[in-house]
Amino acid sequence: MPDPKNVRTLLSRYAAARLAHAERETLKTAAQLDDVSYTLCVATATTEINDALAVADHILAQQPPPAAVGRL
Repeated sequence: MPDPKNVRTLLSRYAAARLAHAERETLKTAAQLDDVSYTLCVATATTEINDALAVADHILAQQPPPAAVGRL
C-alpha cells in the first residue's frame, strides 16, 4: 500500500495538472496530465485513472486527517 503522504501529493499534482490543461490545452499540459495520471495508476496498482482516484480516496479514508499547521 502506498504511503498516504505520497498519495496526497499525487492527488494534488493531478488536480493541478487537470486545471492547467483545462485552462490551456497544450501539448505540455497534456503531457503533464498524462505523466501524473500514469504515476497515480502505478502507485495504486490500477490501469485507469478513475480506478486510481477511487483507490487513492480509499487509502486516504483509512488514515486520520493530517494535523493542521498552526492550530491553536
